[in-house]
Amino acid sequence: MTDMQEEIRSKKNLGGIEILGLALVGISLVLLVVNPKSIAGLFNAMVDKTMPIVVKVYLTGSVGTAILCSVMMGRILERCGFTDALMHIFVPLAKILGVNGAVIIPSVYNILGDINAAGRIAGPILVKAGATKDEQKIAIATMVQSQQSFSTFMFGLVALTAVGVKAYLVVLIAVFAPLVVVPWLLRLTLWRNTKSVPFDDLPRFTPTTDPLQTIFGAAKEGASLLFLLIIPAAAAVFALIGALDFVGAWAYIEKGLTAMLTFLNIDPATGTVALLASPTLAMAQLKDVAATLPPNLVIGSFVLSASGFPFSVIFGQIPTIWSECTDLTEKEAMGAAVLGAVMRVITAGAVASLLTPLLV
Repeated sequence: MTDMQEEIRSKKNLGGIEILGLALVGISLVLLVVNPKSIAGLFNAMVDKTMPIVVKVYLTGSVGTAILCSVMMGRILERCGFTDALMHIFVPLAKILGVNGAVIIPSVYNILGDINAAGRIAGPILVKAGATKDEQKIAIATMVQSQQSFSTFMFGLVALTAVGVKAYLVVLIAVFAPLVVVPWLLRLTLWRNTKSVPFDDLPRFTPTTDPLQTIFGAAKEGASLLFLLIIPAAAAVFALIGALDFVGAWAYIEKGLTAMLTFLNIDPATGTVALLASPTLAMAQLKDVAATLPPNLVIGSFVLSASGFPFSVIFGQIPTIWSECTDLTEKEAMGAAVLGAVMRVITAGAVASLLTPLLV
């Protein structure tokens, strides 16, 4: 049998995707006859769920502007030798851990700026430093452990102070310890293709662009990141949420999230905001109600919000950005981000449930 005959024969046999397509065609035809409004209703539900995020959060809200500024800040710091300085600090520590020192760089840029800028700036740094694919995955999982903006950190300190928590211990455990613990743990378990690199073998990371070109180029890069990557990724996630809400499934998912957060001693109200919308917004709400909550709920909510959530970042923005500027595919980047997010949720529950007596 020739290759052409085999191809013709294979086309005659329906595959799984063709069966799914035929099923969707049949359902659509039935809905057009029985309930034509349902198709338009599904589309409207997707638009209604997506529009507030795209317009109010990114276009007219402070988050979009913060992304532009964070990319500018990151590029300016990079131009001023910040990355090379970090390598001087972390390479000796990474040598002890047995990983490339560049794996910690995204987390630091994340704390100072924004998780999207951290990927765009630190991703190429990992490639330039010769990090393996396993080390690039470790970098993403570690980055998800840290908060995305300085304002998130400050709101969290106010909330912790309101309930008399030893804030410095919480910050040490929840913000700085994961920078060391997560790479070490993942190197020993899942991603073992790692190696420490001597500082002399690493290239210089400080660019030689002109100061004005650095600033305006960074602003242009931030705008490209916002409009071509972040907004489409957020729109895809929230459109899916809108569709699930229209068919009645999202209410059960929300109930499941509330039950999980309550079990982990995380305030369900602010915890849900952190997972679905914005950790910065969640932390801002937490500081306003912290005095009325038990300390363990405040601590758990702080740890959860000091992270790489919401879901739109984990499932949309990180895979898109990191697959463009590293050796990873979207699937690999998403897998690392999901693992890091799961680790963060477990950490939040463990700190809130087990360590609260030591932190108050």
